[in-house]
Amino acid sequence: MTYSKSPLNYIGGKFKMLPAITKFFPQNINIMYDLFAGGCDVCTNVAANKIYANDINYFVIGIYKTFQQMDTDSLLNAIDEIIEHWQLNMYDSEGFLKLRQHYNDTPIESRNPIELYALVCFSFNYQFRFNNNHSFNNPFGRNRSSFNSTMRKNLVTFHGKIKNILFSNKNFQNLDLSFLSAGDFVYADPPYRITTATYNDGKRGFEGWKLDDDLILFDLLDELNSNGVQFAMSNVVEHKGCENKELCQWMEKYFVHEISYNYNNSNYQTRNKNFSTKEILITNY
Repeated sequence: MTYSKSPLNYIGGKFKMLPAITKFFPQNINIMYDLFAGGCDVCTNVAANKIYANDINYFVIGIYKTFQQMDTDSLLNAIDEIIEHWQLNMYDSEGFLKLRQHYNDTPIESRNPIELYALVCFSFNYQFRFNNNHSFNNPFGRNRSSFNSTMRKNLVTFHGKIKNILFSNKNFQNLDLSFLSAGDFVYADPPYRITTATYNDGKRGFEGWKLDDDLILFDLLDELNSNGVQFAMSNVVEHKGCENKELCQWMEKYFVHEISYNYNNSNYQTRNKNFSTKEILITNY
């Protein structure tokens, strides 16, 4: 199977892991609900009759919803016009810094999600990062980042796949999943509590992830299981010598699949080779 990549390099994205995790997904899915969609690498590579995708970051969901409102040509033209207007390129930071300042100076409710996407395309490692004031603060990706032909191709493919996805931006605790039943599938890729990244450190204008969040998510998955809904959750049980003891205790009642993945080029990398990151997928089927 050929997997399509999200046009956003969202930290914690699962694109490289898709072959390892989707082989454990149900074969026939009626409704798929992605609780922590992020870059949407997972939900755009799963076949289901209906797909819901949620993420607490309303900036990223705003991008997706704006994409949905535009046809492909209009979307590409809008991005090209922003690049031309601000003279964005991978060698000179002037245009990037001016656009970033313009975007951050604009009231949040009036910000243009396409301008944000253009900023991401010319940012360091294509990352999606904000500070506590909800200002985009990723630095310029000099000599590396641009809206190149690969990014354009990924966007076109992605744009076609999200057409009918129902997006929301809520804390997972506020989602109503009572309509799900047998034949439906929930995928959870929450922030990993024993790791620290820009999406779960509580310093980016969004809520951090703590033990209570883990425990509430465990209860939610238990409830789904009781209602006959299938679920899969990605997580790590070990990282840099730390163990998620609460996760280890909870997952004993379910099926645990160890996922082989090399973190050498990721934020999870550690110089101490005696410390490993153990990625798992937990399923109730």
